[in-house]
Amino acid sequence: MILNLIPSSMRTVLKFCYLFVFILFFSCGDAPEKKETNAETDTGLSQEANATVTSDTKTILFFGNSLTAGMGLEPEKAFPGIIQEKIDSLALPYRVINAGLSGETTASGENRIDWLMNQQVDIFVLELGANDGLRGIPLSETRENLQAIIDAVRSKNPTIKIVLAGMQIPPNMGQDYTTEFRQIFPTLAKSNEAYLIPFLLENVAGIPELNQADGIHPTEEGQRIVAQNVWTIISPIL
Repeated sequence: MILNLIPSSMRTVLKFCYLFVFILFFSCGDAPEKKETNAETDTGLSQEANATVTSDTKTILFFGNSLTAGMGLEPEKAFPGIIQEKIDSLALPYRVINAGLSGETTASGENRIDWLMNQQVDIFVLELGANDGLRGIPLSETRENLQAIIDAVRSKNPTIKIVLAGMQIPPNMGQDYTTEFRQIFPTLAKSNEAYLIPFLLENVAGIPELNQADGIHPTEEGQRIVAQNVWTIISPIL
């Protein structure tokens, strides 16, 4: 054999090279599988979840801030995830998309709504405004931004059902500001023929044991109460 004509030291080197190529080949062979797994994670839908989504499945998009995102909790513990559990238990043909983003204001929400509405959405739950109120943003600006979001959603799907989550804030900014802020949501709901959740954090806000250490974001138990507040309004729509 030709290998026998090569000095022993060179044969050792060649064997090492062959072993290296062998390992490299199988390492590269695993790469596509790993990439596919990452792609599943990025879309937010596993293969199992994709299997349950059919052409008859409708979409509920929850668009909000850290309250929707479930800050401090696992995503499935936020109220949109709990709503999905209720829907699945009743075998209703709906899937939930949680588009909550911590720190979101009505202005930043307006900037990203067009991209999110590039998909088919049947029910749109708008939960924004709390961060505006806590920052003392002019009420006229908050109102205009919320209306712009509603208009953008309707322009994509004129038959979409819109649910507006009412919000209240502490009286830090003065009683007049607080009162007018609270009225923004029922006023917009009425003028846009949208459904209204009177107060998203009803029976949760101000109750220490139902909120995390920051006193703002609900615990798991608090999120379940929030989910019930939401479910009371959207279940007749479903």
